[in-house]
Amino acid sequence: MNDVYVSVVVCVYNEAGNIYPMVEQVCRALDGYNYELIYVNDGSTDQTLAELRTILHDRLVILDLQKNYGQSLALAAGIEAARGEFIVTLDGDLQNDPADIPRMLKLAEEGDYDLVAGIRANRQDGALLRKLPSRLANALIRWATDVRLKDYGCALKVFRADLAKNLGLYGELHRFIPVLAHLEGARVSQVDVQHHPRRTGQSKYGLGRTLKVVSDLILMLFMKKYLCKPMHFFGNWGLLLLLVGLGINAYLLVLKLAGQDIWGKPLLILGMMLVLAGIQLISFGIMAELQMRTYYESQAKKPYRVRRVYRPSIPVAA
Repeated sequence: MNDVYVSVVVCVYNEAGNIYPMVEQVCRALDGYNYELIYVNDGSTDQTLAELRTILHDRLVILDLQKNYGQSLALAAGIEAARGEFIVTLDGDLQNDPADIPRMLKLAEEGDYDLVAGIRANRQDGALLRKLPSRLANALIRWATDVRLKDYGCALKVFRADLAKNLGLYGELHRFIPVLAHLEGARVSQVDVQHHPRRTGQSKYGLGRTLKVVSDLILMLFMKKYLCKPMHFFGNWGLLLLLVGLGINAYLLVLKLAGQDIWGKPLLILGMMLVLAGIQLISFGIMAELQMRTYYESQAKKPYRVRRVYRPSIPVAA
């Protein structure tokens, strides 16, 4: 029996028909481990919950959410309830293969990694509606965040519990878990995993998520570079606009003193708008700085994390 305690978190929404085989596969894959299986029912409207209740046993925990909150909040609920030293996440549609979990756990333990992410090496999805948008999104995220992973969308991941419980999953940020882990200073590795075609049910993903991905990416960029120093972002742009606006207005003042009529000139309107925009951005930066300090100090949080402390072994005098 492996001494490591593992929590497996599976978030499902209308996955009736996939419950029994997924639970069986997880139990078979983790035979020899001390584990718990946490199913988060994210407001399913089919027989998903009924199927889960018929197979409830001592290793299975069911979290039935009040309504459909989305994958990020469902994951957050499952991770909060997890008690394991390692937390494994995977989808409940049978496309992820639980047989890959022991290999990923071994890599996380022996390699001292905080996150081991799966790479769908032979992805069994449609080329036009799933693979192509995913590849474009992966390339965009790599370019924008400088977090170099091959596959950001694979749900099969292994976390150390202290990392998973500090990710802060809100909105639709589950797509950016590797980026969030990078923000926490995590050591990340990736490994090829199996991927199977969906057998029953319908995919919950489509082209409609593209705009959400782009908007969340903007948030990730801000969090990655300016979370602890928002004034550097808003203040820099604010000062730039303010100086350009003052320069334009100074030029127009010289023209006015020289006897030229400047009233109604588009350049005058532009100069005033830039001055006002600069003042607003600087003011917003100051408020963001105050909020950032409130965020950390009100919860006794620190803007840094110590991974481990190594001390020399000094014998105690008798």
